[in-house]
Amino acid sequence: MAEEKHHHHLFHHHKEEKPLEEAVYSETTYVGDGMGGVSGMETTVVATSTEDYEKEEKHHKRMEHMGELGAATAGAFALHEKHQAKKDPEHAHKHKIEEEIAAAVAVGSGGYAFHEHHEKKETKKEDEEAHGKKHHHLF
Repeated sequence: MAEEKHHHHLFHHHKEEKPLEEAVYSETTYVGDGMGGVSGMETTVVATSTEDYEKEEKHHKRMEHMGELGAATAGAFALHEKHQAKKDPEHAHKHKIEEEIAAAVAVGSGGYAFHEHHEKKETKKEDEEAHGKKHHHLF
């Protein structure tokens, strides 16, 4: 009696992949050389209409949160080193240098979070444009 065994695993679920729909178009660009001559260049572009914008948006959101976490952690370490500089006057110079380095890391990490925030917004905008959602500007 052959019975089929069904294994239930938590982490090995495979979703069916959607077939890619492709849109092919060509674009001709004419460039003047400044001497009266004109040359043309044709570019063929293949774009998939089922690009996974949600996945990219989630990635940027995660990276934004990592940047925020890094900024908070480095800022806390800078405050800790500032406290250590007051508490340990014998090694105050070392603690002040480490405080400055941690502050610079905090600023850099905050900048990275800001960058990822704008990448996430740009991805969301591309997704809306790809799916035909229009922005209605009131002003």
